Amino acid sequence: MRVYVVDNGGQWTHREWRVLKYLGVDTKIVPNDSPVSDLKEVDGLVLSGGAPRVGIDPEKMGKNGEYLDAFRGPILGICAGHQFMATHLGGAAAPAKVPEFGKSVVKVHEPDVLFEGLPDRFEVWESHNDEVTKIPPGFTALASSPNCSVQAMRHRDRPLFGLQFHPEVEHTQFGPDIFRNFLKVCENST
Repeated sequence: MRVYVVDNGGQWTHREWRVLKYLGVDTKIVPNDSPVSDLKEVDGLVLSGGAPRVGIDPEKMGKNGEYLDAFRGPILGICAGHQFMATHLGGAAAPAKVPEFGKSVVKVHEPDVLFEGLPDRFEVWESHNDEVTKIPPGFTALASSPNCSVQAMRHRDRPLFGLQFHPEVEHTQFGPDIFRNFLKVCENST
């Protein structure tokens, strides 16, 4: 299985790559200005977190919009990738009322494939100034935290998933399990 990580300048992009590598995936990090044609042979994409403030300067997210429009396989957006997914597909992201940095507790409201086999509450690692303030049409909010109402979302028909928190860092409980669950979606979509 081949899953590429789109580099949006996130501080933990290499950790996303490393978790996928550890799980036995053929993976590499690609720039966010890579042509869509370079991604046609992959089974899934991870849109990394990043330095861009999606609610303020979404143009710094490169060709993420093209990937969301043209790539039909599963896509997992993390942090800025999650926020961009929401805004590009008709939702909204804006500066958070309470920016989150460090540990938080996520409550899963809608059990979904990403959280299969996990408890409905667990600790996660946050690092964001912005957040999704309106989910896009066709999406369902899956989880929240005390300061963020959309910690996770997914599209009801397409295999599109977004996470505000960072499953790639060791401070997030069950992070590798979340990636494993995403990989199951990738495997079943091929």
